[in-house]
Amino acid sequence: MIEVVSVDRCIECDKCIEVCPTRVFDRGADGIPLLARQSDCQTCFMCEAYCPVDALFVAARTEPLPPDDIQRDETYLIEHGLLGSYRKALGWGGGRLGARDAIGPELP
Repeated sequence: MIEVVSVDRCIECDKCIEVCPTRVFDRGADGIPLLARQSDCQTCFMCEAYCPVDALFVAARTEPLPPDDIQRDETYLIEHGLLGSYRKALGWGGGRLGARDAIGPELP
């Protein structure tokens, strides 16, 4: 289930909104996707796979994590290479783009 949208990493490209089959996200007033219908998430990982900047984390479960679960902590996810890790596991890229507003080649 989708658990984290990183405000710091998101480049407001709307890819997650576009690819989500159950329309879990709404575009926030600031451009950052909001988890508007988390309970509708099918844990398909499409949003995490298509995010070009590794700004999302989907937990491999069908129910939300408890509020105090360590996997909801963005710092923990980054330190353990979990934020956006599904994209890398698919071989779709090494991760984040270099600049917040750049759409171009990925950095190693």
